[in-house]
Order: sequence, then C-alpha cells, then structure tokens
Amino acid sequence: MKRASIPALVAASSAIVAALGISGCAAPEPRLELLGSPANVSAAERVVVIEPQTRHVNIEGGQIVRFDVGQKSFAWHFMLGAGQRTVPLERVAPPGVLDHPVTAYVSPDLRYIGGGDKN
Repeated sequence: MKRASIPALVAASSAIVAALGISGCAAPEPRLELLGSPANVSAAERVVVIEPQTRHVNIEGGQIVRFDVGQKSFAWHFMLGAGQRTVPLERVAPPGVLDHPVTAYVSPDLRYIGGGDKN
C-alpha cells in the first residue's frame, strides 16, 4: 500500500478548505425585478422618512411606498419574489439619494396568503 506524500495531503486539504470557504459566501443579490418595481411618488399609499440614523424600515408586501430622504424622494412598489423578505433600499433608490444602507423588511402580502382583504 502506498502512502500519500505530505505535499499531496496539504494540497488536498487546501482544496477542501477553499471549497468550504466558497460555499459559505453570501448568495448573489436577487435580480431587481424580484424586489418590486419603481413607482410614481403620487401613487404612494404610505410615506416613510429616511433620516441619517435610519437603518431599517418595516413594509407590507404589495405596498407602494414613498421614501423621503432630505429634499429627495423616490417610490417603490414592493412585490417580492418567493422567499424574498428584505430589500436593500440602496439597490432600488435612484443614484445619489441614499448615502447609507437601509434595509426594508417586508411582511407577506395578505392578499396572497389568505390572511386579509386588501381591496
């Protein structure tokens, strides 16, 4: 029976560690269309003011929300893909509107889970 050489064992161990490290990396960001779509600010059902200390906001799925950031505003229609529950607002805001990360935590749209009537 042959013995494996030390360099071969080190190389194999390094490959395993590298593979485990890659598998532990974060999943790629979801496509933008799985987070909803831009909306006209006049169509907003709700207004959320984002201040410098704001780090997260709670949103209900299906809502059209206007975000006021200083003197700037944008609106987003939160229609998330299956399994998606967070939206990094810096991904959906127009360039230059947000200067810090803000996460929208989105609850399920009750119209689609039988928990309410949103007509």
